[in-house]
Amino acid sequence: MEEQWISACREILEGDFIEGIISDSNDKENLQKVKIRPILLKAAICYQITKYCGKQVFHQNLKKEEILDAMAEWFYGERVRLKQAELRGQTETITIRISKKGKITMKRKKVKEQEIPFSMDLSHNRKKQYILEEGMEIPFLSDLGIMTRDGKIVRTKYDKFKQINRFLEFIEDILPNLPKDKEIRILDFGCGKSYLTFAMYYYLHEMKKYPVQIVGLDLKKEVIRNCNELGKKYGYEKLIFLEGDIASYNGMEEVDMVVTLHACDTATDYALYKAIKWNASVILSVPCCQHELNKQIKNKDLSSLLSYGIIKERTAALFTDAMRANLLESMGYKTQILEFIDMEHTPKNLLIRAVKTKKQTKKQEKWQEYLNMEQYLGSSLTLGNLLKEEGMINETSI
Repeated sequence: MEEQWISACREILEGDFIEGIISDSNDKENLQKVKIRPILLKAAICYQITKYCGKQVFHQNLKKEEILDAMAEWFYGERVRLKQAELRGQTETITIRISKKGKITMKRKKVKEQEIPFSMDLSHNRKKQYILEEGMEIPFLSDLGIMTRDGKIVRTKYDKFKQINRFLEFIEDILPNLPKDKEIRILDFGCGKSYLTFAMYYYLHEMKKYPVQIVGLDLKKEVIRNCNELGKKYGYEKLIFLEGDIASYNGMEEVDMVVTLHACDTATDYALYKAIKWNASVILSVPCCQHELNKQIKNKDLSSLLSYGIIKERTAALFTDAMRANLLESMGYKTQILEFIDMEHTPKNLLIRAVKTKKQTKKQEKWQEYLNMEQYLGSSLTLGNLLKEEGMINETSI
């Protein structure tokens, strides 16, 4: 059977191959799945592979003679074994499964004529397919100066257009985690000019037809007034903007998703704390100006590193967000730190994405990791202190 699947895979890979997914890992911490697609490099067909390893993603380009060897390693490697593969061509799909005992089964299925794509783009850098496409008539993007009235992207605003779409991709990813049987309540703290708030409402309410209520919160009175005027102009009845601080905001008893972008220093901690208290299903946070830890951090082992101001600042910022992520994990959230193109073109481009989970396995471990980091760095975070004061976690090891 091994020779049969190798022969079948070679046949489809060298023929009309479109894409492949290899998954069902024995060791998801090291390798969860692999995606394969053909690309054209220097007039030769190669294969771009995307490997999902824990919370990281790696890309690599392989030649024809290398891809089958790689697949054999994924199937038969001693450390990691992927037990299922689907290779899709324009005219045929091959599915391969490997049982716990190593038995291989393979199925070949012809693609129906109406399912056959007309063409394939094999370019290495294919045109990005955005959620909000150029040519769409989107009133708020016109009023905010990103698009012209006929749907063309303003050349100097193209980066902003990409950034908005990048944020909507994060929203698209978490849709399965939002309530399906009631109105979705979203709070956006530090909304500013509200490019992303309007985009979020447009995507969820206008495009996806979700019942949503979104509240944008900011400290700037003039900004809030302008955003409310735009919301009324578009007829966005369930999108409102209020002047205020998230630490003292009590306008909702329950919130399903909290968004906080560039909340300065400990304002991010208060936003995460309120999200935890609301038991929000999803948290999306792009922290900014992480000064708190920078002022406290003391560690003799790191003295040579911390003696350089810019290194200390950046190290403290990374430690801050890692510790915040651990605290969210200890509160029952599956948390990732992902790269996000910053809306203000600063180095603050990390996004904390936390999704509430019913699994309790790592809560104690993550809280203990946070306590260890407090001790190691001789410092603590506002978020950790707030959770301790609330009695949501104990100050000693669990």
